[in-house]
Amino acid sequence: MTRRKFLGATMAGSATVLAGQFPTFVRAATPAISDASTFQLGGDLTVNRLGFGAMRITGEGIWGWSADREGAKKLLRRVVELGVNLIDTADAYGPEVSELLIAEALHPYPKGLVIATKGGHTRPGPGQWVPNGRPEYLAECVDNSLKRLKLERIDLYQLHRIDKNVPVEESLGALKKAQDAGKIRHVGLSEVSVKEIEQAKKVLPIVSIQNRYNIEDRGSEEALNYCEKEKMAFLPWAPLGGSGKGSLTKAGGSLETEAKRHNATMVQLALAWLLHRSPVMLPIPGTSSIAHLEENVASAKLQLPAEDWKKVEELSQARG
Repeated sequence: MTRRKFLGATMAGSATVLAGQFPTFVRAATPAISDASTFQLGGDLTVNRLGFGAMRITGEGIWGWSADREGAKKLLRRVVELGVNLIDTADAYGPEVSELLIAEALHPYPKGLVIATKGGHTRPGPGQWVPNGRPEYLAECVDNSLKRLKLERIDLYQLHRIDKNVPVEESLGALKKAQDAGKIRHVGLSEVSVKEIEQAKKVLPIVSIQNRYNIEDRGSEEALNYCEKEKMAFLPWAPLGGSGKGSLTKAGGSLETEAKRHNATMVQLALAWLLHRSPVMLPIPGTSSIAHLEENVASAKLQLPAEDWKKVEELSQARG
């Protein structure tokens, strides 16, 4: 089967795939854990495990509006058409642009769509990221995200970064007040250690963690294992390595050869591996291209026998 035929056949049924009919992956590394097509986020929100990250629908450098604003909205509508029901964004993307586009494209939202956003990581200018965990600022962030997204309650609100200049208990205290007021359903964290997760859980329940993680960058393995143990969602950002030299979209060599052997792309192999790696894993690959979006969604149908997953594991460790 050629790559073109694989994509065509896969996309014909991708909405069905993401609606809950994933093929069963054969697990090599942790056979005691079975893969599933959906995850209960916070125990009460059923989401398909392959989500969408809405960072790249903004302008160049994650700053300002997309050069093709209508194209960005078309992309978001295609996300939903394909059965994706978890969209991850943040007030810092643009800033504000990503949230506004989501509302423009998708409001009123289809039933079951979960929009996760983040606050506490400011953008003074292009290429600049500065944490701000002051309670009064975070309270404003929640209110402003509600307005931009046209929501009465945010299903998942994540502290984008812990501000080292503010006690985390104070930052999370503001989110707890918003949760108690009905503005937030669930709370998550981003870029944290196990120690920080446990510290946060003393203030309020934490249902998800969003750390950098992909097939070649497993620095957050301890946090992932903790999430698995606690049945918390793990949203790997940069699931395809990001846009730098570590990007898996530009990868070559043995892993790409292995992907081609299965009539797939390196991107699809990397995303399928994440879904295979843990049942709490919710990859959120982002893109500004409908073609790339469809390629990403197609990865959910990639099946490998146990011995091939083992080979992929060995090749990725050799490259890392």
